[in-house]
Amino acid sequence: MEIIRITVNDRMQRGYSYELQARMGEEFDAEFNPQLSPKEMLALGVFGGRYLTDCRAEFPEDWFTEAKLYTGDNPHGDAKLNFFGVHASQPLSVWKAKGWIHPQDPRGWFQWYCRYFMGRRTADDARQIKRWKAMARHVAQVKGNCEFGDLMCRRKQRQALLHWAYDSINL
Repeated sequence: MEIIRITVNDRMQRGYSYELQARMGEEFDAEFNPQLSPKEMLALGVFGGRYLTDCRAEFPEDWFTEAKLYTGDNPHGDAKLNFFGVHASQPLSVWKAKGWIHPQDPRGWFQWYCRYFMGRRTADDARQIKRWKAMARHVAQVKGNCEFGDLMCRRKQRQALLHWAYDSINL
């Protein structure tokens, strides 16, 4: 595989670069099996439409053809753009306070996942995959408390699962 180098210059990162070491969407860690691609997540509606709005050049253009993106001034975006119509995210400040943000991915887990999906591999992968696996408990809660296909049941929890690449629509 030809090594591709990506250099990032956006509002949150300047001069950061990384190499793609795997083919896009392939060669994932055996314990990491996301059900949704970043493109699918953006098209379904995640993060109030606020994610990746100033750094689109870093990612494939086709990820954004059907993405639900917010263009207003509200720092939380618009919950109506989320698939389940509710906000299900904590502010970045909370993530920073809990130590969940690493400098290589200042926007958090979804930025890590987009870059991982594209083929970047780093020492932080194991930590992020462990965090992703921990979300499975929410799948069990939705399945245990909701009738299959009842999309009104536990909407906030289902939206949070979408944010972590779990297909909570088909639970």
